[in-house]
Amino acid sequence: MTIIVDSRRINSFLRKTRRGHVLKTTHELYLRNDISCGSKLCQLCTNETKILDNKVNNGNQLIPNGHYLVVDTNVVLQQIDLLEDPLFTNVILPQIVLNESLAIYKRIRTLISVPERKFFVFINEFNQDTYILRKAGESPNDRNDRAIRKIVQFYTEHLLQKSTGSNMSIILLTDDMANRDLARADGLHAFTLKEYIQSLNRPELLDRLVLKEESFDLEKNIGKRKEIIFPEHITLSEIQRGLKSGKYLQGTYQASRENYLEANVFVQDSEKYTQLFVQGYRNLNRAIHDDVVAVEILQETEWATPFSLVIDDKDDDQGDLVIEQEETGLVVPGSSSKKQASCRIVGIIKRNWRQYCGILQESVAGAKFHLFVPHERRIPKIRIESRQAEQLKNSRVVVQIDCWPRCSRYPQGHFVKTLGQLGDKDTENEVILAEHDILHHDFPEAVLDCLPQMPWKIMDECGVHIADVTHFVRPNTAIDLEARERGTTVYLVDRRIDMLPVLLSGNLCSLRDGEERLAFSVLWELTPDAEIVTTTFHKSIIKSSAAMTYQHAQSVKDDQGMQNDIAKSLRLLHLIAAKLRKTRMENGALVLESAEVRFRLDTETHDPLDVINKELRETNWLVEEFMLLANISVAKKIYELFPECACLRKHPTPPASNFDPLIKAAEAKVGDFFKKEKHGQQQTGHLCKELAESLDKAVLPDNPYFNTMLRMLATRCMMQAVYFCSGFQSEGKSFDHYGLATPIYTHFTSPIRRYSDIIVHRLLAAGINADVTYPDLLNKHHLQQTCNNLNYRHRMAQYAARASVDLHTQLFFKNRCTDEEGYVLGVRKNALQILLPHYGLETTLFLRDENGKSICNYNEEEATQTIKDVTIRMFDRVTVQISVDRTNLQRQRIQVRLVKPPIDGFSVSPVTKTQMSLDGRDVDDISVPSKRIKLTKK
Repeated sequence: MTIIVDSRRINSFLRKTRRGHVLKTTHELYLRNDISCGSKLCQLCTNETKILDNKVNNGNQLIPNGHYLVVDTNVVLQQIDLLEDPLFTNVILPQIVLNESLAIYKRIRTLISVPERKFFVFINEFNQDTYILRKAGESPNDRNDRAIRKIVQFYTEHLLQKSTGSNMSIILLTDDMANRDLARADGLHAFTLKEYIQSLNRPELLDRLVLKEESFDLEKNIGKRKEIIFPEHITLSEIQRGLKSGKYLQGTYQASRENYLEANVFVQDSEKYTQLFVQGYRNLNRAIHDDVVAVEILQETEWATPFSLVIDDKDDDQGDLVIEQEETGLVVPGSSSKKQASCRIVGIIKRNWRQYCGILQESVAGAKFHLFVPHERRIPKIRIESRQAEQLKNSRVVVQIDCWPRCSRYPQGHFVKTLGQLGDKDTENEVILAEHDILHHDFPEAVLDCLPQMPWKIMDECGVHIADVTHFVRPNTAIDLEARERGTTVYLVDRRIDMLPVLLSGNLCSLRDGEERLAFSVLWELTPDAEIVTTTFHKSIIKSSAAMTYQHAQSVKDDQGMQNDIAKSLRLLHLIAAKLRKTRMENGALVLESAEVRFRLDTETHDPLDVINKELRETNWLVEEFMLLANISVAKKIYELFPECACLRKHPTPPASNFDPLIKAAEAKVGDFFKKEKHGQQQTGHLCKELAESLDKAVLPDNPYFNTMLRMLATRCMMQAVYFCSGFQSEGKSFDHYGLATPIYTHFTSPIRRYSDIIVHRLLAAGINADVTYPDLLNKHHLQQTCNNLNYRHRMAQYAARASVDLHTQLFFKNRCTDEEGYVLGVRKNALQILLPHYGLETTLFLRDENGKSICNYNEEEATQTIKDVTIRMFDRVTVQISVDRTNLQRQRIQVRLVKPPIDGFSVSPVTKTQMSLDGRDVDDISVPSKRIKLTKK
């Protein structure tokens, strides 16, 4: 394309450096006269990019004829939820606005990419008719507002002159009142977004308006209080000075799941504190889960003790009054040894608000304001203004937070959209995906275009190509970028959300028996004692002899009558794996436990029919040992080849204090246990060896499940394993993987479902000259950013999987009432945490009567609860009755009631056969055809 340069602008300005020097910066800008206006009405703009159509009036009473909309920055940034409504079409996005909208750039790009929406980006900063210079003394914001008004003026005159018979109007949408009034003074059409949508026959759109904090007149709208509740947040400049002087610390705010008046702040870059405790409304000071906050450490005399209560924010609390007793009653004096280093929130460094799923709390009929109850318990209730509360009372809805005024107990927000009917499985699945930010959209056409044509076969020259996934997923292609963003495959009970299209994940990159497949091979030469002599890495083409499930492989290995090559190979691999495993255990590797179950689903409805405990066989850990060995071998190799940009995975050593609950619980049953004081003195290669040995010895003959529960508690003492770039690891800190007791580790063995493995494959391939490098691969800053996203996606995938299990467990018990044996896994001041091994379920048994009054005597030192003459301890075996509490249709949940030990006036009678009915039928009479049953993959 020929570029016509009509004029040139040279802008110069002075800039002062940190050292006090003054630098002159010059920008040379070439302006053009061939930039298209994007309108199909225009007869003179020759550019083929014409998107804006001859719009028919959408029912707006302000402008009777067709019109285009020009939006300014504040509308795009603050009202993106409204702009995403299909009502808004033929929208002109100035380049200057797009440049300032990086926070929501992906959402804007999505709107632009949908042809039906007709969102057009107008390059105003290079157009000679719309570019303007900044005036002396004019702020950048005022200059940009003037530039946007210039665009409106340009389009008005341009279409009038260069179109035939058009009466198209150009409308400026702005929530900046000064910008609106200046536009009107120039004779332009300008409205606030509220003014524009009020003239439409769409009253529900008003619910989606973002209102600024100053627009909330709480005295008028709420009428209950106007006094200040919370301290004022200090400014960012004050925060920066305080961080520099050490007066304040920066950290990530993590709200408690069990007590909405408590939280922890995980401190960054502090030698003394890694975690600080926060308790009480005023100290929490309007921080929301995942916010980055500035904190001030309290005097040691003000440090608080976590309250051993499970507290839910009251369902019937309208949130207009702060009950002082709730706050002051939670400050537990306790002994100095139980107090935790405490702080108060003084300012917000970065808000990490997102859209939240939940329900509207029932309120007074005709009320204008309503409380939204988030699905995520760590998020406070949100006050929204809604005109459709009656229609939404049985729906799952999405809400966005706008602000949190100092005089309101709850943050203020706005309605975004409805997900569906409350209790509907598809709706509840959508909640899980949305709450955990799981990317589950269909793969775009650009991604599918990267796939090979079928039928596909290995060509002769493929012997030197990258094996497995990286052969098909080339760097920075559409399929690579999509996989990088998704990060991992997500496994829910009734579905799998793939990182890669199924053609790769289920076919071309899946090792099938009897079919040739590209592979990346790690080969070892081992001694009879499973000691490694040599390790080599190769691109290869393999043809698998057989594809077997773990169960099938186990049966082949155990059947001594089978003496074919596959059976003999399995037995040999088992011997080697056993020696490898023995060596790892001797080095201190931990064997931990977690409750994991599988559901048997109806193949048509995907409803749960039964719950099955996951069974682990020898072949499970046979494969695991060789996977671990491959990962460790590759980790050593890529770090040797690329010490500054190796993608590794570490599992940090937990702080000694993390083991306190585990030690206390174990010593109450088995006496002497793990000595945490020696924990930090272990050498690399012997990490957690004493813990592993202590766990092995902690057994109770009369309670075979005790050791399993102890290992579950040990799992909760651990830190989160994370991906990281070796070049960003602080000097002096190790790469240790604590749980596996290895000094270096990575992920190499699952490139189909983990993007980290794709990176590792590319590094290894480049290191052995099987492929070339590319800039991003050896850019440690880029790699660390990718690792941060992978850590986030991996964590969200885990949470989503657990939420899916919880959902299907609730669906399973929806029409059931059954007794089940369980164990006490935690003793709280007002409740017991009950583990039900058969269902992989941990529930809360509240110790209160029908009126909500406590009926127990709690002994914190011994971790016991005494109810009348019965004392219940950690790890005690109990029987509970499981059902679904449906008294509140909006918040149905699993509930358990005590059956055994029997306590007069509290325990319930065992269920009878007729009580265990399903949809009105006796359980024993229910038969399910085998053809309609399948096992989910976990």
